Amino acid sequence: MKKQLFAFAFSSLLSAGLCAQSQEETIKAVVTEATENSQLKLLAHQLLDVVGPRLVGSPEMKQAHDWAVKTYTDWGIPAENQQWGVWKAWDRGITHIDLVSPRSVSLEGMQLAWSPSTSAKGVEAEVVVLPEAKDSLAFQNMLSQVKGKFVLVSMPQPTGRPDENWEEWATPESFEKMKTERDALNDAWNARIKATGYSSRELPKILEKAGSAGVITSNWSRGFGVNKVFSAYTDKIPMVDIALEDYGLLYRLADYGDKPVIKVVAQSKDLGEAPTFNTIAQIKGTEKPDEYVILSAHFDSWDGAQGATDNGTGTLVMMEAMRILKKVYPNPKRTILVGHWGSEEQGLNGSRSFVKDHPEIVAGVQAVFNQDNGTGRVANISGNGFLHAYDYLGSWLSAVPDEVAEIETNFPGAPGRGGSDYASFVAAGAPAFNLSSLSWNYWNYTWHTNRDTYDKIVWDDVQNNVILTAVLAYMASEDEEKTSREQIVLPVNSRTGEQMTWPEPRDGTRRGGLED
Repeated sequence: MKKQLFAFAFSSLLSAGLCAQSQEETIKAVVTEATENSQLKLLAHQLLDVVGPRLVGSPEMKQAHDWAVKTYTDWGIPAENQQWGVWKAWDRGITHIDLVSPRSVSLEGMQLAWSPSTSAKGVEAEVVVLPEAKDSLAFQNMLSQVKGKFVLVSMPQPTGRPDENWEEWATPESFEKMKTERDALNDAWNARIKATGYSSRELPKILEKAGSAGVITSNWSRGFGVNKVFSAYTDKIPMVDIALEDYGLLYRLADYGDKPVIKVVAQSKDLGEAPTFNTIAQIKGTEKPDEYVILSAHFDSWDGAQGATDNGTGTLVMMEAMRILKKVYPNPKRTILVGHWGSEEQGLNGSRSFVKDHPEIVAGVQAVFNQDNGTGRVANISGNGFLHAYDYLGSWLSAVPDEVAEIETNFPGAPGRGGSDYASFVAAGAPAFNLSSLSWNYWNYTWHTNRDTYDKIVWDDVQNNVILTAVLAYMASEDEEKTSREQIVLPVNSRTGEQMTWPEPRDGTRRGGLED
């Protein structure tokens, strides 16, 4: 009996040693492939330079999906585009905005997403400031002033310098004076909008009905030369965003009575409706094919720039991790699936639809790893309210090379309710984790802006995230245990006094921007 026990113990130790050695070798192979044969820059060129921004419903979005399927197929990874809905189809085309009087200069700006097109010759008209009225009735009586004019509807910023620049160079008194003046301008502008009787989203259509030639915004993002670029709210007239510096020029000219005239050529195309997709690729599991490790990144972007850090870098991380795993770990224990979700920017629509349409996959989720907040090194991971997340996620992280795993963790954390696609899985009770990155001034310089371009990518940080993701996927696939889904008891809401509840799953919007 003792000999048998010894033999069993020796066999177990030998097996454990072999497993440890195999694990060490696999992780080393991941690091070697990521550092010595990186495909990140090639993938970035193909996606960001050649395809470009990926607005849902645009031809570029479909081109990106098809490119991803071909790329995975070339790597020997089965992939497909899964349709989950339809969306208003629109092609941006070319925008030219020029000041033609009292002097000539080309202005920096672009039409907003889904903006109506001008004719090929464009529209030339005077620029005026949104009328200031004492109340909504007075505003209605003033609407004749905007007929045939481009209307400025954003607050004129007193400075295009970010606050940190002021803080570095200005006297404390000057900095405080500027902020006070800016706050006063902001309050005054909000009062001007409120007096119209309409919200800032409603106003463009009111101006359109009043016969305006177009609507001009400037959605400054608190950085040098950077604006947020979102969607238009008009049906027939162009709606454009102009950079702070040039918007200020137009505002001052109009405010001083110089009657500026601009010419706008916005050759966009309304293409009716287009199917919307998620691109799904997977390396099939050999032992537990119905359990899933999911790599997650939204594929779409706003289209003020290339969508490089939102979410080009997240996309690149997941694609490169899949390529590496296919090469060094071709026969995973569990299925490793990657989801490139459509229309995250309009409300997590692709991932919510996937969760709704594939309950069998959600039921088999071992873990979801999502990345979606810029080019920086992953620095924080929350347990998202899963009571025992530390037991497995902590174990997997311990296998990540030390130079990669400089990560702050928060266990058990609280369930994420939005912000990115991991929340779609969390709401369905599946263990899903956001790989949260260092800022690199993401929120003001590249998030949804006209400066979210290839040059903002920090390649060493993205490579770091590839290694992290690939190792976590490998460890989650190899884990002998299925992950626990037990949830924490949420606290009482201090504001309402009511017990907080776990977020509920929601279906995606299946018909976006279309009349029912």
